[in-house]
Amino acid sequence: MHLRDWWHQQRQQCPALVAELDWLVRQVTGWDTLTLRTSEQPGQEFLPRLRSLWQQYLQTRVPLQYLVGTTPWRDMELQVAAGVLIPRPETELLVEVAVQWAQKWGLTTGPWVDLGVGSGAIALGLLREMPAIQVHGVDCSAIALQIAATNAENLGLKARLSLYQGDWFEPLAHLRGHLQGMVSNPPYIPTDLLPTLAAEVQHEPRLALDGGEDGLLHLRRLVQAAPAYLCAGGLWCVETMSGQTAAVVNLLQAQGGYQDIQTYRDWGGHDRIVCARWGGECSSIGQV
Repeated sequence: MHLRDWWHQQRQQCPALVAELDWLVRQVTGWDTLTLRTSEQPGQEFLPRLRSLWQQYLQTRVPLQYLVGTTPWRDMELQVAAGVLIPRPETELLVEVAVQWAQKWGLTTGPWVDLGVGSGAIALGLLREMPAIQVHGVDCSAIALQIAATNAENLGLKARLSLYQGDWFEPLAHLRGHLQGMVSNPPYIPTDLLPTLAAEVQHEPRLALDGGEDGLLHLRRLVQAAPAYLCAGGLWCVETMSGQTAAVVNLLQAQGGYQDIQTYRDWGGHDRIVCARWGGECSSIGQV
């Protein structure tokens, strides 16, 4: 059987999973859909692995990214594994917006932090866009830190990414008042919604998803703690769940000292990103 025939067969048998199938074929073969439809190459050498991975996915709904071990994100190929949140396309906007703000406000040198660094996607995206910054990545998961370190090494960015195991700002006492920017894709899904998520998402680490009763538990902590670590004018930039940006804006306004607060919609039109600058002096607020 040729690869094209198998591909057509599976698309017919699993019409609701066409996007997942096409992603797997692209990732394993490097062929896009046009090549699949028109290539004269039989592609039989790919079939054993494709069949095995596709059957595993159908039987278990383990995310294909975990089964393959990698995922494309922005212009990078990132290693991922069970225990590490899979970077989503909408999170690419977080990098785009942070870079725009950094360029506008002169924050393109010096130390930045990525809180909840996970696979390293956001940190590495920033490092590639801003060659004069150093990113400090924090995560409570040893598995995530290992994956982030591997991705940094694979991309030649290991020297500019410092990794710490700990809880949010807790390992960064030496950077109090000096951070040019803070980015984070924190857990923001309300606890009661977790059981309703797709079967694939159930395999991802709950620690990276659970945002507490209202989804704002960790976002509150980031709002409260960041002033102690950001320099005057430093950037505060986070991803949220659609529908949460207004609540996060209220938290920033209630905290006081934040300025230029702005929200952004993702490619699908959903409110997703909140940015602000710290306008006050280095705060005495404690670590969290």
